[in-house]
Amino acid sequence: MADDATPAKGEESDSTPAVDGALEDGESAAAEPDAPAGDDISEDAEDDADDADADDDDDVADYDEAASAKPRMSHVRLATIVGLVLVVALAGLTGWLGFRTYQSHQADEQRKLFLQVGRQGALNLTTIDWQQADANVQRILDSATGTFYDDFQKRAQPFVEVVKQAQSKSVGTIAEAGLESESDNGAQVLVAVTVKTSNAGAPEQAPRAWRMRISVEKVGDEAKVSNVEFVP
Repeated sequence: MADDATPAKGEESDSTPAVDGALEDGESAAAEPDAPAGDDISEDAEDDADDADADDDDDVADYDEAASAKPRMSHVRLATIVGLVLVVALAGLTGWLGFRTYQSHQADEQRKLFLQVGRQGALNLTTIDWQQADANVQRILDSATGTFYDDFQKRAQPFVEVVKQAQSKSVGTIAEAGLESESDNGAQVLVAVTVKTSNAGAPEQAPRAWRMRISVEKVGDEAKVSNVEFVP
């Protein structure tokens, strides 16, 4: 009986290494499929890292593009502002030059008007024909204003009578004329005139040279003679 039990123990103890071997084999077999899974995880991690790097590169590229685009927009805006400023400045300069040109033109036209009225006033006073005395005197009055108009109108009729009685005829010729002074409303015109006079029954007279200072005054859009002086 004792001998039968002993071998049983030996068998049991002999089976232990086998079981251990089986367990070891089982553990090895179970562990072997896990190895490829570890490799896959590593590869996936590397792929994710690569993707993350690629995304970072794309973000950096986008940032660089945005950073480079922003200065370009700033330059375009600056150029636009400068262009607008130049346009406004040129428009202002053009307007100012146009206004100055207009003022210069107006002043030149006014000087011409004063000079023309002074010249014509001298001719009206020195060109009298007894056959047209009334019309000649009326022409003088039409071009006169102020105190000169009042004074000449008072003497107009006696003057016409004297001219008709003497059958006088005088013709004036402008030798020279120029502005002595000028203001916004008038001017002083110096006129050198040569007058040739003839009377019925009298010998022909030599031409006489007169110098006249004629004051011209603006009346609305016109200008008229306001005073006449004879100067040496």
